[in-house]
Amino acid sequence: MKQPSRIVAGLALASLAFTLSVAPLSAQDGGSGRTDTMLNEQVKAYDWVRPQADYVRRTVMIPMRDGTKLYTVIVYRKGVKDAPILLSRTPYNADKTTSRNRSQKIEEILPVMDAPFVNDGYIRVYQDVRGLDGSGGDYVMNRPLRGPLNPTKVDHATDAYDTIDWLVKNVKESNGRVGITGSSYLGFTSLMALIDPHPALKAAVPQSPMVDGWMGDDWFHNGAFRTFGFDYDLGQTVKKGGGAVPKGTGDEYSAYLEAGSAMDYAKAYGLTDLPVVRKVLEHPAYDAWWQGQAVDKLLETRKLTVPTMLIVGQWDQEDSYGAPAVYQALEKQDANNDMVSLAIGPWRHSQVNYEARELGPLKWEGDTGLQFRTRYMKPFLDCDLKTIAPKCDTPPVLTYATGENRWEVSRQWPAGTYTPLYLGAGFGLSWTKPQQGSDSYVSDPAKPVPMLPRPIHMQGEEWRTWLVHDQRFVDGRPDVLSYTTGTLDKPVHIMGAPKVDLRAATTGRDSDFVVKLIDVYPQENSADPTMAGYQLGIGIEIFRGRYVNGFSSPAPLEPGKTYAFKWSLPNVDHVFLPGHKIMVQVQSSLFPLYDRNPQSWVPSIMEAKPTDYVKATETIHWGGDAASAIWLPVAQ
Repeated sequence: MKQPSRIVAGLALASLAFTLSVAPLSAQDGGSGRTDTMLNEQVKAYDWVRPQADYVRRTVMIPMRDGTKLYTVIVYRKGVKDAPILLSRTPYNADKTTSRNRSQKIEEILPVMDAPFVNDGYIRVYQDVRGLDGSGGDYVMNRPLRGPLNPTKVDHATDAYDTIDWLVKNVKESNGRVGITGSSYLGFTSLMALIDPHPALKAAVPQSPMVDGWMGDDWFHNGAFRTFGFDYDLGQTVKKGGGAVPKGTGDEYSAYLEAGSAMDYAKAYGLTDLPVVRKVLEHPAYDAWWQGQAVDKLLETRKLTVPTMLIVGQWDQEDSYGAPAVYQALEKQDANNDMVSLAIGPWRHSQVNYEARELGPLKWEGDTGLQFRTRYMKPFLDCDLKTIAPKCDTPPVLTYATGENRWEVSRQWPAGTYTPLYLGAGFGLSWTKPQQGSDSYVSDPAKPVPMLPRPIHMQGEEWRTWLVHDQRFVDGRPDVLSYTTGTLDKPVHIMGAPKVDLRAATTGRDSDFVVKLIDVYPQENSADPTMAGYQLGIGIEIFRGRYVNGFSSPAPLEPGKTYAFKWSLPNVDHVFLPGHKIMVQVQSSLFPLYDRNPQSWVPSIMEAKPTDYVKATETIHWGGDAASAIWLPVAQ
């Protein structure tokens, strides 16, 4: 009899509780507490870093010596103290770089390469360079060092100094030690920080740095203009309407060919309104303007006081020249072999900072990017930046031997002995000089040799991997000569930058020459059918003939005269395996990456007219007193 009463009483209490809990909601629906339907729904700000985040993310405006303030983002895991600072100075938006994902985990908001550092107590700092994104001041893409080309008192060297000075004085979690790193443009700003460096700057890791835009980085290679820079210029220097050149989504080969010269192309799309474009077009030769900006030359005249690790990818499609050039400039003063080191990985441009298990069809032994960052880059920074530092044991030279796929340590670079591989009769290659002879082809600017199978689009994965594309697509063209060894019976290991010594003549008054060093895979490969017969470019580089007597003194070629055209291919560590062949291809265009040489004489190829473009017969001499060869740095 008592149990039903308890049940009824319980139900009554539950009903009362329910009534009490929903009453306020009912009151809101009909009362003044309800949100007004027409209330403005735009909110001024939302802090996506919530209290539960495992990190601190601060934004500050750091003052420079001229009063300009630079937007800076400081990120570190909560609770860190006595922490080293790792700085990057970027033109690619510090705010976006430090918000890769809107997450409450520090590894998720920062770039992939930062995880090992912030997980070990590093403070990560990104800063917008002056004139871009959140920073004040004027933007000059390659702001020269203060001096003849820059009459102001500020440059990337002073901005780095002032930034570091502020950080060590105002970030209480730090131990007062700073390292600087970054790739491409960020590699350039890392190198500039080494000029009159702040005492707190203890280590630098410039990756694929822009060093000399004329000799072999972004804008020219050995005098030949690289057209893809127009898209970068428009995207980087225009506040409204910037982006890729509005040429459509079709074949870029056709777009550049139909436009004409570089100047014609620039005028057609209004690019001459951009100061950066005008500056480049006005300086087609290696004059004082380019030489005065070459960072290797600037550093060569100063004593290196900051331990520096230089990094480049073996197939860097954008900045293959800079890191080895700086290494050669600085290594001369490194008597103890402990201040400057060089690392060359099996990577495209900047791939060291990403997953790097493969490049195009090539597959490596694991994630080589992660291997490098954790085994070599971080220990290098740890030994100079941590308060209780581990022993420094940085390899003087670290390279990845493609072909056999392993990391190698060397005492110096190049690490091989230069040995000539001669072009010869029957389109052969041999280690002994052949009898004298020659081969010829007709170079037609109206039908330039493409850099890739058409249609061509110089962006995305196609651009990132073009240097490892199968070269069979041009082998056999009448304007491409292919010289090949017999099948190798033992490995040929090269470690360094192969050197070209091409003895050639032209019926024109100017000419370009392109040489490709190629690893030819066996015709049968059941284990990996995609690589059967593959012609893998190990090094591809161009030379503009008018500079044969000096890069600062262009001059017309004498028709029919044999010249010695000499230049270097990119630095490599590669093993040509038994069963493979070595091939050398010679041609006179690589389009549309490089503008066409008209092959007649014009003071500036940038401004060539349609009637200036003429056919020319190119003759490659071999053997005897005019022995064309590629000098390979063969390791013993």
